[in-house]
Order: sequence, then C-alpha cells, then structure tokens
Amino acid sequence: MKDIFDALQAGQNELLKRLTDATAWSPSDRMTAYQAQFSEISATSEMMLRGLSKHLENISATHGARTQQSLAKMTEVTQSLNDRPEAGGLMDAWQTYLTDSAQRMVLTLDTLRRRGDNFVEHEEADCPPVLIYDYEVTVDGKNLPRPCNYMLLKILPPEGVELKPWKRPYIIIDPRAGHGAGIGGFKPDSQVGVALHDGHPVYFVSFRRMPEKGQTLADVTRAEAAFVRKVMELHPDAAHPIITGNCQGGWATLLLAAMNPDLTGPILLNGAPVQTWAGRVGENPMRYNGGILGGTTNAMLYSDLGHGVFDGADIVQNFEMLNPSRNFFGKYFDLYAKADTEPERFLDFERWWGGYFLLNEAEMRWIVEQLFVGNRLAKNEANLETGRHVDLKAIRSPIIVFASHGDNITPPQQALNWIIDTYTDEREIAIRGQRIVYMVHEQVGHLGIFVSSKIALKEHTEVTSTLKTIEALAPGLYEMKIDDFEGPLAERTFTVSFHERKMEDIAELDDGRADEVPFAAVARHSEHQAEIYDVAVRPFVQAFVTEQSADFRRRTHPLRMQRALFSSQNPIVAPLADLAERTRAARQPAEADNPFVQAERIGAELFEQSLDMYRDLRDTAYEMSFYSLWGTPYARWFGRTHQPGRTLKDKEELKTLPAVRLALRHIEQGGFCEAVIRMLILLADSRGSVRRDRLERSARVLTKDEPFKSLTVDERSLILHEQNLVIEFSREDAINTLPKLLKTEEERRLAAEVVQYVPGAIDEMAPHTLDMLQRFREVLELPPLTEDITEDPLAVKGLIDASPDEDEREFSDKPAKPKAVTARRRTSTKRPAARKTTPAGE
Repeated sequence: MKDIFDALQAGQNELLKRLTDATAWSPSDRMTAYQAQFSEISATSEMMLRGLSKHLENISATHGARTQQSLAKMTEVTQSLNDRPEAGGLMDAWQTYLTDSAQRMVLTLDTLRRRGDNFVEHEEADCPPVLIYDYEVTVDGKNLPRPCNYMLLKILPPEGVELKPWKRPYIIIDPRAGHGAGIGGFKPDSQVGVALHDGHPVYFVSFRRMPEKGQTLADVTRAEAAFVRKVMELHPDAAHPIITGNCQGGWATLLLAAMNPDLTGPILLNGAPVQTWAGRVGENPMRYNGGILGGTTNAMLYSDLGHGVFDGADIVQNFEMLNPSRNFFGKYFDLYAKADTEPERFLDFERWWGGYFLLNEAEMRWIVEQLFVGNRLAKNEANLETGRHVDLKAIRSPIIVFASHGDNITPPQQALNWIIDTYTDEREIAIRGQRIVYMVHEQVGHLGIFVSSKIALKEHTEVTSTLKTIEALAPGLYEMKIDDFEGPLAERTFTVSFHERKMEDIAELDDGRADEVPFAAVARHSEHQAEIYDVAVRPFVQAFVTEQSADFRRRTHPLRMQRALFSSQNPIVAPLADLAERTRAARQPAEADNPFVQAERIGAELFEQSLDMYRDLRDTAYEMSFYSLWGTPYARWFGRTHQPGRTLKDKEELKTLPAVRLALRHIEQGGFCEAVIRMLILLADSRGSVRRDRLERSARVLTKDEPFKSLTVDERSLILHEQNLVIEFSREDAINTLPKLLKTEEERRLAAEVVQYVPGAIDEMAPHTLDMLQRFREVLELPPLTEDITEDPLAVKGLIDASPDEDEREFSDKPAKPKAVTARRRTSTKRPAARKTTPAGE
C-alpha cells in the first residue's frame, strides 16, 4: 500500500527533523506525498460510495418490493370486504376475528409464561445441554490436571440405531458464544442425528455455565485434546475421530488440530469465523463492532463488572441487535399468529437461546485480541499461551469448510479467506500434504448451517458420507459441489463432484480486500486503549465491584429479567396456566381468508419492515462511520504495523523443505503402490475436477484392494503426500521413472489397467485424460489402450476380500490382514522412520 507516510522511511529523529525543516523535501518529494495522500483519500471515498450505493440499492429494491406486496395484499383485503353482500357477514367476520385474536393472545402469553418457567428451571439446573438425545459424561474437564468447565458427552443412540464400532467416531464442538451447548444435536436431522444414522459413534463437547477459576482457552484446548485421546482409547479399531466445529467451535477446532496435529482425523468447520476482518463492502456490519464500540476495552470493562467473569448475555444481546425485526417482533408475532402449532418449536429454540453462559476475562480477552479485533490467527501471530505459537499450517488432517452467502454473522469471506492468508497458493497446500475442501451454500443463515433439517438432509448428510473418500483425493484445494439428486426426500441420494480450485477462486467470493486495511488501525488502537484502561481505570473499577454486585448485575440483565419476570413465580402471570387450558378447550380459530386476519398479517409485515428499514439505515451509518474514522490516510499509517497478511514462502523456498528433498530422492524408489498412486495423481491433475463415481472407484482401489488394503491410514497418506511432491517439483521425471517402480511386464499391465478403471469408459473420458493414459502406456512400453475396463482389475484377480462387513469398512488405523497377491508388494513399506518426515511449519 502506498500512502503519504510510505515516503517517510527515515528513523524517528530524522523524521522529526524533516517535519520541522521546510527545506528537507524537494518539490518532487512533496508532490509524491500529496499524490499519495490524495490517492488514499480517493480510494477510501470510492469504497464508501460503493458501500453507500450498495446499501441504498438494497434498501430501494428490497423495501420497494415489500411495500408493493403489502399494498397488493391490502387491495385484496379491501376487495374482499367490498365483495361481502351483507353487513351481517362483515360483522360475523369481525366477531370471529375478535374471539380468535383474544384466544391467540392468551395462548401466546401462556407460552411466554412457559418460556419463563423453562428459563428458571434451566438456570436452577445449571443450564444443561439442550440435546434431544440421551447421553452420559465420559470425561469431566474439572477433573483434569488443568481443570475447566468442559465435558465430553457420549451420545446414546436411540432405539433402532446400531452403531458400528469400527467406524470413525464423531466429536462435535458447539460454540461457547453466550449460549450453551446442544444446538448441533437440537433436532433428529441435525449433525448428531446424521452421524448416528450412518452408524458412527458420536461424542459431544459440552460445557457448564460457570468457568473454573483461572480457566484459560489454553486449558480448554488441552481438555479437548484429552477428550480426543479418550475417544481414540474407547475405539481402538477405528480411525482418528472426525472433529466438527460449529461457529466459534470451528476456530476452537482449528486450535485443537494445530496444537495436536497427530491427534485428529478430518476436521469439519461450519460457519466458523477465522479471518474476522473479511467481508464485502455494503454487507456484514457485525465486523465493524470493534471499531465502533471500543474493541478490547469493552470486554475488559464488562469482565471487571462481573468480578472477573464476562456475561454471555451481553454477547446474545448484541446478536439480537443484529436483526431487531426478527428478535424483537417477528418471532413473537409468528408465535401469536400460529398460537396452535408454534409454541413447542418456539419453546425448544428459546430453551437454547435463553441459556446464558459465562467466560473468564482471560478467555474473552483472548477471543477479542487474538481473533475478532486483532485477527492474529489468520496473520500467524496468535499465541495460545506464553511460548505456544499457533500455526494453521501445522494441521495435517483434511479440512472441510462449510459456509453460506446467507450467513450474516460468518460470511464466506470470514470462513475461507484464512486459506489465502495462510498458504502462498494452492500448490503449497498440496506440497504440505494438506487437503482443504470447501462448500458454499447460497441461502442458509448462520444457525441454519448446523440446525436446519434441510441442510442436515443435504449438505451434512453428503459431507458425512463423502468423508470416507475425501482422503483418497490428492493433496490440494477443492470445492465440493452437490450436482444432482434422486429419490424421495427421506432416502435421497446426491451426486457430488470435487473441483480443483485456485486461491483466485476463493478471492472471487470477495469484492477485494482493500476494505480490510482500516481494521489494522482498529487493532492497534484497541491495544493502546486496553493498556490505558488496564493502568488508569481498571484498579478503580475493580475496587468497587464485589461478587455480590456482579451476581446482581447478571440477575438483572434485561434478557434474564424479561424471562424471569414473566414466569409462574410472578403471581400476576401464574393464573395464565388455567386461563390457557380453558381457552384451548373453547378454541374457535378464524378462517385463513378472514379479512381481518389478513389485515392483521399485513400490519405485522409493515411494522416488521419498518424495523428492517431502521436496521438497514443503522448498518449504513455504521459502515460509513467506520471508514470515515479508520479509513483516512493517517489511520492507515497508524495501523501500518498491524496490516493484514503474513509473509509467505514462494515455491523455491518450499523446495527446501525436508519432506520435498526426501521425496525427490525417492523418485525412483518404491513399487506397485507408489506407481499406481503416482499415476492416479497425475490423472486427477490432468482432469482438474473429480466426479464422485470416479472418486469412489479410486477410493475402492486404494482402501479395499490389496496390496493397498494392508496399508494403514498413515502409510497411505504418506505415499499420497510423497508422490504428490514428486509430481509437483519434477513432473516429467515422475512420469519417465515409472518403469523403475514397475519392473515386470505383468506389474506394468496391471497398473495400467487399474489406473484406466478409475476414469471409466473411454468415450466418457476427457481428451487430456485419454492423452495421459496413452502417455503412461507409452512410457511403460505397453500397447495403446483400445478397450474399456469396467471392473476393478485387482478385484477380478482375487485381490480383494468381498465379505460384506469388510467391503463396507472405512479407513482404519489398523491394517487388515494381508491377502495373497499376485502383484509384487512394494519393498518400501518398511522404510526407516525418517521417510515419514512431514513438512515443518514456518
């Protein structure tokens, strides 16, 4: 970035001298400085105008269309009133509406009373998880060497669901962002239900309402690592567990995998905010909170008012302000309008939404400083604790990221841009043996990512069933797409494809990254402000706060008060229970076409629209204020030390990694396994995308056929990584040295047939795929291919155990018993341990 202060590269003393010496700069230097300053002002103005234009266009289009729809409905209601031939008919409709409306009001108020009772009961029970499944506590974090309030719960399968102990266990980590745990197992078709239905043992990471004294996020990460070890101990015949992180549980999962790279299996991130400065101009207003509301100081102040404990109700209140029309009116009107059918769904959700959890000041401060304001995790500057650096490149497990354009809390840019910031390009992902697969939904909202039944029946179901084949992908960056489906909803199957992607494909989801620069000034200002508060203000605040005053503040929080006061403990509210029973017995609902019912809905829509208009105007003012304050040339200079991005290695520097040098030294070593995997990677590289049917055939060969079946997961991953490095840094030699790996004609012919089997029939092959297969045959001195190979050559030769249980078995850490094979087993399987060297993190 070029701005006015880029011209000032001298030391501080020299800089002060130049600023006070009118002869220090030549006219050309001054013109360069003025031009740079004008360029910065112009860039910020252009960005603000673009954002303002987008806001106004959205307001005009959205609210214009909604107003027209409301007017059209009002016209229909008026017409229906005019069409009634007699005044008596209109009066009957009015009397029916009055009765129905009064009854619905009673039922609504009683539901709110029940919500209050649920809240009081939930608080008295210390806010247990809202899971609909039975569970038992497997590990309690308070008993660990570094205690914390986290627990590992084992989900007990419902009747009729059979778990298969050899299948990968699932560990689901829910967000601790004000609410309690359980939203990932909130419905039968949620993440827990999908995994149980597929036969996976499921564990849930839950937490108590109050943190342990002195608890830090480092303690939490250590506890989660202990949970994973316990699950591995309980399932010795299964592969490493799949870790699913929802929302803020997503970045917690990244911390777990980065600090314990040998511990986890594939990790699944659902709506996880990692690159928290990212977003689009004119959208995503929540990211501006740090610059508008005060940054770290707010977290410190509220923690001090809580006697060292931050109240999660404050976070939830902020979430509610994000969409006031829904949270302050819409959900209550829906309850009133559907008073006969809506209460149970409303109460189920409110039991989770109204459970407020607490965090220690150290935890909340880490989250704000390292993630949301400081953005240090994506910049590779985060420290979990003193001396423990967090580098996301250390993660070796496959990473699957699920994001959505409809998510206004974690937009796709925040869920995906960390990949751009962490790796030089997609080649580095492959060089480091990593597999990153992402999927972007078009509409689903933030909670819908891990709550919605439709998502569970589609995206999550497909991700779950496809995880067993993702590890057969060559290392690299992929986008997963659900292309088609067939069958009824309950038994629907989907066609999935994986497309190789470049960093530019992720960048295209954004509208540029110049809008992230002002956040650096916010981060630096937040640090300075926190230091001032810590030294000059905190001692006085802490002196006046006691445990009793902190508890009183929590009890009188508006979100708690509105529930507790409207419970049966209030003698004014308690009679609603009997009144509601009598109302249900005498219920007389109005017809849906009653004109007064229709007018009621129109009025509600108009009021909700007015709140949406307020929200949109507020968000516009939020964004304009943010960039006016933090987008100036001076603010950009002020934040220059905290600029986004990190220093990344180029390809030549990556070539010096020990794993790369070791792989190139082994380019002529190996046997049948290395040769087939090398050719499959070259074939996939030539295609650029992988359909699921081809991926399944590849996975079948690499996991169920001998000699591959006898490999452990680590051995298979090691060969994939090593052969990928050979191809990346010496592609032609990788092809030309294939005869060194396949010495006999029988091996060469069998290897060529296996590789041809994966892409399918010749007439379905892309030209570059066919060319690559012909190249293999030419190098191996085999005749050109002319016939289709539709059956697995290794299975045909009797090299596969076709028993049903084994044929369905997923990847396992324990090798299956080897079968007799005709192909020569590679002699490199038992190389020295040095061969398992993995890329060191930067």
